Amino acid sequence: MAKIKRAIISVTDKTGVPEFAKELAAMGVEIISTGGTARALEEAGVDVIPISDVTGFPEMLDGRVKTLHPKIHGGLLGIRDNKAHAEAMRENGIEAIDMVVVNLYAFEDTVKGGATLAEAIENIDIGGPSMLRSAAKNHAFVAAVTDPGDYGCILEEMKSSGGEVSDCTRLALAKKVFALTARYDGAISNYLSSLPDEKSGDSEKAWCFPSTYTFQFEKVQDLRYGENPHQPAAFYKNPAIDPGISTLANAEKLHGKELSYNNILDLSACSGLVKEFTDPAAILIKHNNPCGVAVSKKDLVEAYEKALACDSTSAFGGIFGFNTEITEELAVMLKPVFFEAIIAPSFNPAALDILKGKKNLRILKMAALDYREEQPEVRCRAELRTVSGGFLIQEADTGSISELKTATDRDPTEEELEDLLFAWRVGKHVKSNVIVLAKDGSTVGIGAGQMSRIDSTKISVMKAESAGLEVKGSVLASDAFFPFSDNVELAAENGVTAIIQPGGSIRDDEVIAAANKHGIAMVFTGIRHFRH
Repeated sequence: MAKIKRAIISVTDKTGVPEFAKELAAMGVEIISTGGTARALEEAGVDVIPISDVTGFPEMLDGRVKTLHPKIHGGLLGIRDNKAHAEAMRENGIEAIDMVVVNLYAFEDTVKGGATLAEAIENIDIGGPSMLRSAAKNHAFVAAVTDPGDYGCILEEMKSSGGEVSDCTRLALAKKVFALTARYDGAISNYLSSLPDEKSGDSEKAWCFPSTYTFQFEKVQDLRYGENPHQPAAFYKNPAIDPGISTLANAEKLHGKELSYNNILDLSACSGLVKEFTDPAAILIKHNNPCGVAVSKKDLVEAYEKALACDSTSAFGGIFGFNTEITEELAVMLKPVFFEAIIAPSFNPAALDILKGKKNLRILKMAALDYREEQPEVRCRAELRTVSGGFLIQEADTGSISELKTATDRDPTEEELEDLLFAWRVGKHVKSNVIVLAKDGSTVGIGAGQMSRIDSTKISVMKAESAGLEVKGSVLASDAFFPFSDNVELAAENGVTAIIQPGGSIRDDEVIAAANKHGIAMVFTGIRHFRH
């Protein structure tokens, strides 16, 4: 145990700090403080020793130098039971400091707001991290407090122990410190490394892909296991993303068993796809691929019925996602169906009660699954994938069609075009190679993840037929260009009337000729959506 006799308080976030300092002072703790923090404490009636009285130097250089002094760091780093340290401290008039209460300049918030380089530099904290690191290194004797959320439990512990903070608590606080300073330095490194090279001037790509990439994630929970029972796993979130932004990591779990590794993967895929649509939409996901997707001009019930009809067999044990509130009527329909999890922006109270009757069903509420909701802009939405010895990083696939070109003699009808764009949005979220058949705002058949595109086309037709759905009159979306005209011939045999694809094959002329031969309208997007 270490009794707290002397503390230094210097914070950017002053939440709760006057109250905390008052309680410390009431227990006889001497308070040292700096600048704005000292003024805030004095205004709250707390007796404060200015930092300059301790160091013998004024705060200088526009506040850049306040705490960088042996009387501060010696007081933090001195090993109390080391005779040589104790003697050196006495000889140099250094008094021990038992607690540091510090949080750092808001560098991440500053650069998120589009600060200039000069503004960013001035928001790099030097004294704060230095004091925290000194205190955390010497946590055997010093408590390093950086989280306002810890003030209450620290006071409670000190009151119950005669002003002492336990070894266990000091170690836990030290762990927080080094996690914080690692994240802080990483944010600075990423920002500076991302600044455009003066020679290239390529600022957009440079921001996403710094020469050295540092990242830090916070553990949300340990998982029972990973993809398979013999694989340990955990779920982490990116703390740099504001809690108010709609992400799966920020979703609220309302009911059910703990999420599994595979649940989380499927929920992520589901939430990404459901955001593509503004009309009421229903998404059924299985093994990270949609097996049924539909929109409705009417309501969510109709969308769900159409989506389920596409592949009710694969939907068994899957993940369901919706972009509008779950109604009581829909909940009644969902109750007898076996599925692992459901995600939606909101739930009618009666609907929630019905779904909670399914004991193990995971129910998640995730804001802004509807594109009609405004979402804060994320400057660079990065996707990371590990590979042997490293990782790949890319900007998330948020690309959209800038110009849709008709490649055939016939333009698609208005109805065909609406279905083509629907199928295209679905295909963006299916593993390549992918072929999506759609009609009347619903998938008819989905061929996913095949090594050859013709096999994906065959599977999409087969899936439609096995579900009792008619391919004739449907449209087809392909995530990448057709290497041969065989896909068009097979589509024509089964009554497909229109096709959407990126274009760009060396055999585009052959593919277009085949479409014209069968009276199929074909449009080129000029963009592809491979999903490996």
